Amino acid sequence: MKKINLTLTDFFNLPSAEIYNADKFKPVSKVSIDSRSTLKNSLFIAIKGDKFDGHSFIRQAIEKGASIIIINKNNYKKFRDVNIPLITVSDTAVALGDLAKIWRNKLKAIIIGISGSNGKTSTKEILAALLSQKFSVNKTFKNNNNNIGVPLTILSSNEKHEIVIIELGTNHFGEIQYTASIAKPDYAIITNIGESHLEFLKNKRGVLNEKASLFNETIKAGGKIAVNVDDKYLNEFSKKFKKKITYSIKRNNADVSGKVTSISLAGHPSITVKFKNKLMHFELPLFGVNSAKNFIAALSVGLNLGLKKNHIVSGLKRIKPVDKRLNVIKNKNYIIIDDTYNANPESMKSAFKLIKAINIYKKKILVLGDMFELGAESVKFHEELAKQIIKNKINYVYTIGPLMNNLYKKLGNHEIERKHFRNRESLKAFLSQFDFAGSIVLVKGSRGMRMEEFEKIIENKAND
Repeated sequence: MKKINLTLTDFFNLPSAEIYNADKFKPVSKVSIDSRSTLKNSLFIAIKGDKFDGHSFIRQAIEKGASIIIINKNNYKKFRDVNIPLITVSDTAVALGDLAKIWRNKLKAIIIGISGSNGKTSTKEILAALLSQKFSVNKTFKNNNNNIGVPLTILSSNEKHEIVIIELGTNHFGEIQYTASIAKPDYAIITNIGESHLEFLKNKRGVLNEKASLFNETIKAGGKIAVNVDDKYLNEFSKKFKKKITYSIKRNNADVSGKVTSISLAGHPSITVKFKNKLMHFELPLFGVNSAKNFIAALSVGLNLGLKKNHIVSGLKRIKPVDKRLNVIKNKNYIIIDDTYNANPESMKSAFKLIKAINIYKKKILVLGDMFELGAESVKFHEELAKQIIKNKINYVYTIGPLMNNLYKKLGNHEIERKHFRNRESLKAFLSQFDFAGSIVLVKGSRGMRMEEFEKIIENKAND
């Protein structure tokens, strides 16, 4: 099997590149932007980020064995003494993407792109666990799904990989079109269209327009799309495409149909799947109906790539909840649902449904922080959570953040114990003294609210 590498010709084809010390060039098969990683015989690209500038670590990268360096042109004078191949470009972040395009064309692996307002990381992890029972799989590390993370995932893939699963995220128009044009997926999944990043994407139609770039680029590359026909936006948009797989947990006539037949007292769903007129039954190790949706999304591609029931059963044993995403922690006499990674209205509603579905304890508690990036209607979205809290029979609601204060006020006329905290220390003190025995506690809020600090206080009480 021929090893994939980057040649001198590849670098000559890199837009805006000027190559110094080309006579010392040797092909490389590893690319890094982290000077702390193993760099022997690798390419180091100096990326300027929000916190650090990779140009500050070039000498360190060379000491650790980097054999080629890419820098921004305006930094050349600082490094003209470097005696290994040095390549200058107009923008190193763009050069990273251009190199990933070159690498993508060398890969023999099937590329699967996944995006969506909710569930994309969980769907990625489920699909990777299932497909790894039949194929050699590489995947996006954690949620490195932006203009830097997507190229790095491609560049970390090699000739041994048969499948590469790439997560594509966004919060501004044009981001997915850029990363999808690099990935050129053979298959694409968009899990759903929800109310996320509305500060920049404006409304659900804007979210659709941005996410749909993944479908457009996949079809352009000759690939096939997996369509959630339960989502009215995706169902309508995808009608113009012929190369598609449909999936659903509501309809019986999709290519891959799932039906949640029961949910255990602990919140684990059982699901019946229909594919090519055959029925299969599975018990999921994950929690809630949303996990069943993510499972069906993953199966829509997995089954089309030849997965059999034995692969799926074996893969399910290897699936674990993604950290801080509906992660259920069982203590001696209470349960914590750690969903602190992020929040939007749809994921809040799903989490409320899960806390209702887990029936081991009757006392249901919410510890909620603000949802960010919801634009002009932020107040309305927070107030509307009140209906879902009442519907799911929540007993206690404790909130923090100026936006969550709107929810607190909206719950004023209902028999729900509630309290709003104006600062973090007062909430921490309250949680430290609260008796959580016999309860199920959901902790959730947007990333910037750092809700994991509150979750840890609740979790640590079990060890007191």
